[in-house]
Amino acid sequence: MMKIKNVTVFGSGVLGAQIAFQTAYRGYQVTLFDIKDELLEQAKLKFAQFKEFYQQDLNAPPADLDDALTRIYFTTDLAESVKDADLTIEAIPENIQIKKEFYTRLGAVAPAKTIFCTNSSTLLPSQFAVETGRPGQFLALHFANYLWKNNVAEIMGHAGTDQEIFDQVVQFAKSIGMLAIPIYKEQPGYVMNSLLVPWLMAGLDLFRNGIADAASIDKTWMKTLGATLGPMAMSDLVGMNTAYNVIKSYAESTGDEVWKQRQDFMKENFIDKNKLGISSGEGFYKYPNPAYQDADFLK
Repeated sequence: MMKIKNVTVFGSGVLGAQIAFQTAYRGYQVTLFDIKDELLEQAKLKFAQFKEFYQQDLNAPPADLDDALTRIYFTTDLAESVKDADLTIEAIPENIQIKKEFYTRLGAVAPAKTIFCTNSSTLLPSQFAVETGRPGQFLALHFANYLWKNNVAEIMGHAGTDQEIFDQVVQFAKSIGMLAIPIYKEQPGYVMNSLLVPWLMAGLDLFRNGIADAASIDKTWMKTLGATLGPMAMSDLVGMNTAYNVIKSYAESTGDEVWKQRQDFMKENFIDKNKLGISSGEGFYKYPNPAYQDADFLK
């Protein structure tokens, strides 16, 4: 079995940057690829924030965090990014055509040894396994947001994934500090989103149908279950763009009118108004200092 040393992450957005930093923090050599230098510069700013989070949440030594940064290489050259890659993790936009085109290009330049992983939340590996040119070495490795503390990684192959490769990725996930969750057959949404999405949609439907306001929905959930967040606050945390893309994917794949109504509502009330959640300063709540963090919120 090949020893994984060099890891390439494609996409420097919310999760891509987190995956790259966590992997480097756990001792791997990491290459972070994106299509524009400006995006990579933004990732460097995120890394500065991550250092603060890791110290606060994990009590991580500053010297170890500085060392992690020395193990991250940045590039906009796809062939360069994978020339020594043992394993890659793709975190590019959640669009099937974009992923197919990307993997066609990647498969042509990556070494034969390289394992391909997708962090896709809503798409199945079998939907674009052929385009990789190496379906046996292709599977999903899915992370949660704020992965250094929400450290769950779901590993899901497709019918053509080699079992040895699957097992190796499970071990890799453990080696970067994740609670590895093996998925035994393809399931849209894995375990995490199969549980999370219906919960978020229940909150959204209560809100968009005028049953209750966002705060009341969250208060009900938080008080009755002793939870720290309700579905509306979680939607802001996940981000409206991500939520919208998930809803859009379900609307297109199922043809269900309810999913289409949810899609239209999200676009009109959040996406078009740049109310994207925490990242834009407003979603269901306003940031910083959202109401649900107030000491009197549940009183």
